[in-house]
Amino acid sequence: MGFETIAKSETELWMEYADQFPVRDRLIYLNHAAVSPLCRPAAEAMRKFAAEAMELGSLNYDHWLETYEGLRQSAARLMGAHRNEIALMKNTSESISTVANGIRWHAGDKIVAFREEFPSNYYPWKRLEATGANVEWLSCFDPLDRLDEACRGARLLAISFVQYLSGYRANLDAIGEICHRRGCIFLVDAIQGLGAFPLDVRRAHIGALAADGHKWMLGPEGCAVLFVSQELQDSIDPHEFGWTNVALYADYASRDMTLRSDAGRYECGSLNTIGCYGLRASLDLLLRVGVDAVGAAVGKLGDAIAEGVQARGYEVLGDRANGHGAGIVSFRKAGFEAPDLVDRLRAAGVTAAPRQGWVRTSPHFYIGPDEIGKLLEALP
Repeated sequence: MGFETIAKSETELWMEYADQFPVRDRLIYLNHAAVSPLCRPAAEAMRKFAAEAMELGSLNYDHWLETYEGLRQSAARLMGAHRNEIALMKNTSESISTVANGIRWHAGDKIVAFREEFPSNYYPWKRLEATGANVEWLSCFDPLDRLDEACRGARLLAISFVQYLSGYRANLDAIGEICHRRGCIFLVDAIQGLGAFPLDVRRAHIGALAADGHKWMLGPEGCAVLFVSQELQDSIDPHEFGWTNVALYADYASRDMTLRSDAGRYECGSLNTIGCYGLRASLDLLLRVGVDAVGAAVGKLGDAIAEGVQARGYEVLGDRANGHGAGIVSFRKAGFEAPDLVDRLRAAGVTAAPRQGWVRTSPHFYIGPDEIGKLLEALP
């Protein structure tokens, strides 16, 4: 299926929400796997907060609290969780580290991890390996029976929803069933998929999930969500400890260190308030659009890029068959360096990224089929 044959329902979707993405006036933005442009609701919410903070300081602090709560509730809706299972964090790395360093590990404990992971979901397990954990390193492309065997006796498996370079989308439901059956904690780095594709933490038996808001959730950098299931919270200690980890955090004279009864126990100190305003607004936009519809559109756009560049003689990284395709499409061509191709695309008004010898593209749902056509036309 080429870009000319993207279904009418998807074209209608991008046309309906095109005005929510002012970046379209200047760029064909195909770099959401790096940093997304702010959608209009996020930018406006942050602008309003900044003006109020400038003019009134913290006079409207009660509105700040309402925004934190609203963000927890919206994040929970996005992944099928309960707001009590959502913590507001700085980024994906902090969130994964909170889990990795909060579990009470014992010498010889087994962890299943994956070689192709982004460093934030690789380094924490390498550090634990150096201190005595037994880490079995697999490939994200390994078959499910290989994962099943590796999970025998494991305490935790950590994998990305979508791999950052190949765009390989893991079958979370199938992997979660394995982890559930093996009694293994299932941790998901969801930054490259949450907001772009449906995800249900209950159905997938996910114990912990981390995602920053600045990619497919269309929000700002430095504001992330961490999901920790209610069942796991008492067995994962806070990695950092400050005044807001405790139940009586609003009583500054209290010295009672009893933890909060929900995932707020992982929040250490003041939050990124302006980021919370922005991320809440962008999540509410995605929830209005509907993640099922977003996922269908993103998948079609990815397929169109993959098929279009292959028709022009490019090699595409990874396998998009059997539901493994996502919004990331990386490609290369003999005789052309990725940075040079990215520069050529930029000159044509198309934003992509060079990654490890590949040109990585990553369109979101508001990109139209004609824009994919312009990408293909700009390639040698």
